[in-house]
Amino acid sequence: MICHPINSTFEPTSLWKTQGLLKMRRITSSNTAKGVAAIVGVGPQLGLSIARKFAHEGYTVAILARDLGRLSRFADEIAREEKAQVFAIRIDCSDYRSVREAFEGVLSLGFVEVLVYNAYYQPVSSHPTTFSDIKIDSFEKSLAVSSLGAFVCAQQVLPGMVERRRGTILFTGRSASLGGIPGFSELCCGKFALRALSQCLSREFQSVGVHVAHIIIDGVIGPPR
Repeated sequence: MICHPINSTFEPTSLWKTQGLLKMRRITSSNTAKGVAAIVGVGPQLGLSIARKFAHEGYTVAILARDLGRLSRFADEIAREEKAQVFAIRIDCSDYRSVREAFEGVLSLGFVEVLVYNAYYQPVSSHPTTFSDIKIDSFEKSLAVSSLGAFVCAQQVLPGMVERRRGTILFTGRSASLGGIPGFSELCCGKFALRALSQCLSREFQSVGVHVAHIIIDGVIGPPR
């Protein structure tokens, strides 16, 4: 799948356009491109800040999330402020087919130097849920987004990183990654699994030059200043 230039705006092929997968803005940049940074799970706080930082440092940035409309606004904002190449690509991290399809687009942009996996599942209620009241489909969704999605994303980029003997994969965790929290079984189990995955990948691929890390911000992130 190839993006074709039309003046200063790049548009996807007809297949991508009909599926609503990708939108990108390109503004001439004086920065030297360092490769592609793929940020999965971009919302208005941490994900957006991470994407903006990589764009500022000269990377071609692919931002991925479920809401393509909001994602496209983020892409326009970052591209305008940082004069960077920013792609918005829809992804559903609970569906491995969606992940693979989205990363066809990411990989078509070039070598993925950095993957940041910041996706997680937020149940309908953010309050503690009695264990007996947790729905099976909600529990499965949390595991799928937190661990299966990360697993499939990593599988898409690791072959290229191993071939070039370089690359970085960053998984974002939270307090629930470290200890069980009463009333949050579905969140904790997914985050425990993500932490285990990051440790396995780190130990398997560090010898070939691929850096894998699990990063926890043990607290609440405030609104942008």
